[in-house]
Amino acid sequence: MNHQETASAPGLALADGNVAALAWRDAWRLQARNHPWMTGGLGLALAALALLLGAGIRDGLSSGGEPLRLAMLGGMAGFAATAVGALAGVTLRQLSQRAEDSLLGFAAGMMLAASSFSLILPGLAAAKEMTGSGVLGALTVVGGMALGVLLMLGLDRFTPHEHESSGPCGPGCERIGRVWLFVLAITLHNLPEGMAIGVSFAQGDLSVGLPLTSAIAIQDIPEGLAVVMALRAAGVGSWPAALMAGASGLMEPLGSLFGAGIAGGLALAYPVGLGLAAGAMIFVVSHEVIPETHRNGHQTSATLGLMAGFAVMMFLDTAMG
Repeated sequence: MNHQETASAPGLALADGNVAALAWRDAWRLQARNHPWMTGGLGLALAALALLLGAGIRDGLSSGGEPLRLAMLGGMAGFAATAVGALAGVTLRQLSQRAEDSLLGFAAGMMLAASSFSLILPGLAAAKEMTGSGVLGALTVVGGMALGVLLMLGLDRFTPHEHESSGPCGPGCERIGRVWLFVLAITLHNLPEGMAIGVSFAQGDLSVGLPLTSAIAIQDIPEGLAVVMALRAAGVGSWPAALMAGASGLMEPLGSLFGAGIAGGLALAYPVGLGLAAGAMIFVVSHEVIPETHRNGHQTSATLGLMAGFAVMMFLDTAMG
């Protein structure tokens, strides 16, 4: 390459970057134009979350930040459990598809039970006490659940990622490698789990936060293992797969801080936040986890795993709540 070509190389790289940025912008605009109601719903959810987060940060700082500290510890527990599962995936040479579907079913059962016993029921009780009405309390929690569903619907539509059953989706997905699309999908999956941990500690109540955090940490172990095995099946080496799976678990401490922030400010923010986390988790279980466990013909094993996970979480909530 001569001097003139060398001098122009940074300009070419900048031009390529501008072309890529324009392509991403066009892809996002196309998605927004094709799905106006989903775009509006995501905007509404983000605006509500911004309002709750601003109030929560203000009150959290003025109260000494104890809920934020508990939320961070809970999120780190989820991350550590994901890392343990990822390391177990390095040592295992092979995991049968039936066993993988059963483990994911177990995780789904724990998430469903956690949403019911550790999020929705405490949310209903708190909202009823604040509003003085069971009907208004239920509507408050339902409103929070709707925000959680809108948030996950929007992220699912506007974030590039890949599901094994449905393939790549989201704007600009064709510009990202398949492995990274899969990692982005797992990262999105971990967000509502982290939010649930943070919301459960927003009032500093260990009777709500401890059983939920324990349940999420337990189900993160088989999840981390399943992610590693899926990445290895896609051609990624054992240790790189473990690092990617472990890194996806970092979304849990980040999500937990976010969850504690949105649920710690306005008077009704706590039951709304509990409903939001429950809605987001139920959406992930129904939209991603259960279909994934049923696509290989192992519905019975996956369902038994789900029932076992539900029973374990119900026991944990009763024993520790």
